[in-house]
Amino acid sequence: MKIATFNINGVKARLPVLLDWLAESAPDVACLQEIKSADETFPREQIEDLGYTVHTHGQKSFNGVAILSKLPLEDVTRGLPGDEADDHARYIEATVIGERAVRVACLYLPNGNPAPGPKYDYKLGWLERLRIRVTEIIATEEPAVFCGDYNVIPEARDAARPEAWVTDALALPDTRAAFRRLVHGAGLTDALRVQTRAGGHYSFWDYQAGAWNRNDGIRIDHHLLTPQAADLLEECWIEADLRAREKPSDHVPVWLRLAA
Repeated sequence: MKIATFNINGVKARLPVLLDWLAESAPDVACLQEIKSADETFPREQIEDLGYTVHTHGQKSFNGVAILSKLPLEDVTRGLPGDEADDHARYIEATVIGERAVRVACLYLPNGNPAPGPKYDYKLGWLERLRIRVTEIIATEEPAVFCGDYNVIPEARDAARPEAWVTDALALPDTRAAFRRLVHGAGLTDALRVQTRAGGHYSFWDYQAGAWNRNDGIRIDHHLLTPQAADLLEECWIEADLRAREKPSDHVPVWLRLAA
């Protein structure tokens, strides 16, 4: 089972890029973030023509997540539990039926800037709600993947210039501590870090100041695996070359292959 997470940064603006990528790379499951589209205006027909079932949790002009799958999906749920007042479209879950059933959660974690402030408080609260949801799913002993744009730079090695991010909500000590509680407290595995401990692996390059050409990137898109899913892990990699294409997203896909 090949699962890719990809912050598309506007599905309508990036539709040619998305369709070409789906046709060429053919993920079994594609988890999209920042679709910036309401459910009723999402371009599902063009994607369905490529053999995908489409489930979205959309919002006009902002946020929005989607799961596209060539494999059967069951029990699709939308929204992260824990705050009934939260109306941001940032979370969708489904069970993917391959050789093994795998629960896949696609998430777009809040940016949190400016920090301190209410946006940063929302980010930290969202991380705690996610930790609780992860704990609930781990209790089922079902293989599960939590993937998406976490807006978290876990460590200094995950940034080309870590000093440029020390006051940013993506890398503040409280952000990293909350991320560690999520990963280590729940017993999750950062899939890329099974493959390599080295720095220099990035999933986002800003559009400004020639960041891509200078490889001034950060790693903020992650696959976190429950112990049962980690046992199935075969490979994880970043498809960085997509950033060099015409009218790209500022993110690139991060891939996961499971024996499922």
